[in-house]
Amino acid sequence: MRRDSLAISPALRQALSDWLQSLAALKDAADHTITAYRADVAGFLAFLAGHHGGGAGIAQLRAVTQSDLRAWMAAERARGVGPRSLARALSALKSFARWLAEREPDFDPDTILAARAPRHARPLPRPVSEADAREMLETVSDDHPERWIQARDAAVLTLLYGCGLRISEALSLTGRARDPGPSLRIRGKGGKERVVPVLPAAAQAIAEYAHLCPHPLTPDGPLFRGARGGPLNPRLVARAMEGARLRLGLPATATPHALRHSFATHLLAAGGDLRAIQELLGHASLSTTQIYTGVDQARLMQAYRAAHPRAKGATTGAAATPERLRDAPN
Repeated sequence: MRRDSLAISPALRQALSDWLQSLAALKDAADHTITAYRADVAGFLAFLAGHHGGGAGIAQLRAVTQSDLRAWMAAERARGVGPRSLARALSALKSFARWLAEREPDFDPDTILAARAPRHARPLPRPVSEADAREMLETVSDDHPERWIQARDAAVLTLLYGCGLRISEALSLTGRARDPGPSLRIRGKGGKERVVPVLPAAAQAIAEYAHLCPHPLTPDGPLFRGARGGPLNPRLVARAMEGARLRLGLPATATPHALRHSFATHLLAAGGDLRAIQELLGHASLSTTQIYTGVDQARLMQAYRAAHPRAKGATTGAAATPERLRDAPN
């Protein structure tokens, strides 16, 4: 048994286990989410026990103060936990406190719910350009001598870029998708389903792969197969893309997931509706999709700086700052 589990009372440990089971059963949380939340909350409870000396039980959690929470966050930052990870841990703790308050009438979660995580800037996605995305799809299979594996890798990446799928979503497709028609029904994070349109290029790439694949593509079996016929390992897709990235001279950020970012960024730049892009990506919240507007603005500023270098900035009258350009009537 882990030391942090020993620091938690049996009653609180049982409550933590019941909460995690409820997340899995009622909210269909993914396994890695459950694992992360367990570590986050157990880590705080273990800190609470060590901070006050002794074990952590429901009584100790009931008496927690803002000072305790600040001390925990400071200790986490001191051991190298980043602000985003700390924000997730605090969110997990708040979720557990709300759940516990519903089952313990004298437990007041307000102190925990009032805690604020340190501010952090969300990093912008790193998409590849449209030209680089096209070259990636054309050259990704150059490393492998088997034609069907070449077609397989090209089909997977075409789905990531052409439909905005996550790698896990593409690899979870079954043989029923060998002839996708005009759309695909995708089961995404948390078991949520969405329908995405299939571009002719993606349908053609899947059809070519299915025609060349030497393994039987049964309706309930995986669509994309490894060399021996088993489910395709996502590491093989990443390896194929890495080879293409090196040949094209692209940065290390050109990963399979970057193609999903590229799908959203290029669609937004072409005038796509943000709410529609949210639905295509399967984001639960529009705020998650809005990060792509930051990419578009960053590209606009990059173009502005290239066209208006500081060396040419000595002009008469008011300077044409980015803010002035943005606020000008159109």
